[in-house]
Amino acid sequence: MDAGWAVAALDLVFPALCPLCEVALGVGRRDPLCGRCWDEIDRLPPPDCDICGAPPPLRADFARLREPSVRRSCRTCTTNPPDYDYARSAAVYEGALREALHAFKFSGKRALARPLGDLAIEQCRPFLPGDIDALVPVPLGADRERERGFNQAALLAHRLARPLELPVIPRWLGRVRATRPQSDLSASERQANVRGAFRASRRVAGRHVLVVDDVLTTGATLGACARALRDAGARRIGVLTVARVLRAAV
Repeated sequence: MDAGWAVAALDLVFPALCPLCEVALGVGRRDPLCGRCWDEIDRLPPPDCDICGAPPPLRADFARLREPSVRRSCRTCTTNPPDYDYARSAAVYEGALREALHAFKFSGKRALARPLGDLAIEQCRPFLPGDIDALVPVPLGADRERERGFNQAALLAHRLARPLELPVIPRWLGRVRATRPQSDLSASERQANVRGAFRASRRVAGRHVLVVDDVLTTGATLGACARALRDAGARRIGVLTVARVLRAAV
């Protein structure tokens, strides 16, 4: 019996339930998400800003450049560019995706790395450069990873590795001190919280690395990771997240 028939047979006896809405999985399923929850994820359109990856709805401040060879840049990235060279995200951090990420991180639903990683591949792969050397997950503090039992960024990176044909090298980036949970802090507090929290291996010198995390909010954590990688000599630093918190342009 092949794997597909085995799953179908098991579903008849023990119907698999979606971890978000708890309905039986059926047509259109992206194990372990049901088809409806998968379809309800609000995918992001192609980025308009080549640096931060801002989609068209955030483009009220977009500065159009006439030269096609020059990277398109929003006003924020023109006046205050991030520490990474580019960022790409798959979908909006709300609704079904927010629930899925919470279940993944805080309820131990590790199997959700499969559809979440697939979502990132489907939405972001066309907009990634072709010369990336390795995937580097954002490291968790030792106590938090021990309590959770896994690093969600590492699980996502391993899900991305095969379709992108890239190695995952966690040892290239480490956390040197514990930090408070970023979700409890303001934007300025987030920056201070992670300042100097990461250190990169000198093995990244001359490399193009893609840092993987679950959500891009203010960019404080990912910026701190990028600074550590830059200090160690990384040639180019990209960021890839499953979700992005959208804010209106100012």
